[in-house]
Amino acid sequence: MVVFAGILLLINAAYNVIVWPRFWTRVAQDPRARDEQGRATRFLTVHAVLISVALLIAVVSAIAGVLLLVQG
Repeated sequence: MVVFAGILLLINAAYNVIVWPRFWTRVAQDPRARDEQGRATRFLTVHAVLISVALLIAVVSAIAGVLLLVQG
């Protein structure tokens, strides 16, 4: 079961690292991302925070997955 959990955490990390940066490119190109003066809007800021948290969770998942596989 420990090996399964480790592999699952690594899959989760890989998924997040693959999906979120691609989503960021779409968000950054969205017309709602910048106002008329070119400044970042709340739309861009909120998505930047959400994506950053998701990537942080990916890093933690990867570390936890490796530790589980090494110990298990």
